[in-house]
Amino acid sequence: MGIFSFFSRDDEDDEELLWETEQHPRQAPPSSEAAPTGELYEGMHLDVMTREGEPLLSGRVTEFSPDSLTLGRLPGELSFKISPVGAAVSLSGYDRRLIPICLSGVVQESGRTLLRLKSLKIEHHVEHRDNFRLPFTTPVSLYRSDDERQRNPEECTLVNISTGGCCVQSEYIHAEDEVVRIRVKLEDYAPLNFLGQVVRCVEHAPGQFWYGILFAQLTEQEITSLNKTLYNLQMGIKQTHVRGEEGHW
Repeated sequence: MGIFSFFSRDDEDDEELLWETEQHPRQAPPSSEAAPTGELYEGMHLDVMTREGEPLLSGRVTEFSPDSLTLGRLPGELSFKISPVGAAVSLSGYDRRLIPICLSGVVQESGRTLLRLKSLKIEHHVEHRDNFRLPFTTPVSLYRSDDERQRNPEECTLVNISTGGCCVQSEYIHAEDEVVRIRVKLEDYAPLNFLGQVVRCVEHAPGQFWYGILFAQLTEQEITSLNKTLYNLQMGIKQTHVRGEEGHW
């Protein structure tokens, strides 16, 4: 499949935003297999790093073609770090369906407010159990960004969760790109708090919406901890030592 097809696929059935919980009960995923690749879109957030994995910057897609890409600054962020023209870089992010995308490219132009890349290529990655989306039904509370003291929870239902984000079912209306805070308790584990962004909205049933929410970038330690929790839940392993304080991610 050519690179252009990855950028121009038609939207599939909306319900593929999520796993159908009834069709995919909790189970350990395959150890590794070729993973689906996400789709680029304008406004998409991408992290840029050197080929050795050193972080360079984070930006949002302002334009793209089959073999080129331009990133602009994220709102409220400082200027970009200048990269040498001709340097090879890697990019990663999640699309509206919370599917990861990995790219490589060569710096064509680097400035304080934009980064233009050429020779863009899809980098196929392997799907590990760490990236697996876990179908999980449990109450979850959503808070709007202006509810700083979290006094007005919107009671929703978790549909699935991964280290990249989650999907919730709610009767409340939210707009794409809206920033929300999520509070969820997974069985015997301590409650978790995530900052996230609504990247997808589907009316699943009359008056009921499914929201795909992308978590704010987690630290390596937070990802490792969440991975362990999700894996234990997949395998039916109960938590034996509950943390004394909440996770704040």
